[in-house]
Amino acid sequence: MGQRNFKYKLDFYYQQALLYLLVFLLYAGIKGSYFENHFSIVFTDPLVYVMIFFVVIALITLVLNLFRNRMLVIADDRMIFHSRNREREIKFSDIEWMHIGRESMVQTAGHFQLIVFKMNGRKRLFRIRVGRYERDRELVAEMERIAQRVPKGRHRRFGMRRRKSI
Repeated sequence: MGQRNFKYKLDFYYQQALLYLLVFLLYAGIKGSYFENHFSIVFTDPLVYVMIFFVVIALITLVLNLFRNRMLVIADDRMIFHSRNREREIKFSDIEWMHIGRESMVQTAGHFQLIVFKMNGRKRLFRIRVGRYERDRELVAEMERIAQRVPKGRHRRFGMRRRKSI
């Protein structure tokens, strides 16, 4: 079947950087002065420095995430979490159980979908938030195909405990 690559979405980072830049330009346009074909920004206002700081941080975050080049690769017998500096390979035979469900507390890109699996010999769970990857429907379909070969997860709510009835 080959490999299926699912790139990490950067939409949020683009929107964040663009929004901060737009707010900064609007504020600079309102507070700045236009005198004899010359526009100048008032740098005595401390809010200008705060806005510049947010714009720079947003742009740095966007560039770093572009540089990381994260993606999820699903092959015939393994799953690979790929980034520029590291690859983590998980064989399907090493997965103890898998659960495809919803996460009530976190909504990513309009989706509550969550894939949780546990590996043999590891205490912590792996969580894949489907909304953070491109082609999310294909990713869920691939994970459902994988889940047919792996035991089902325990039916519990991740991160939320059930209240005891009185």
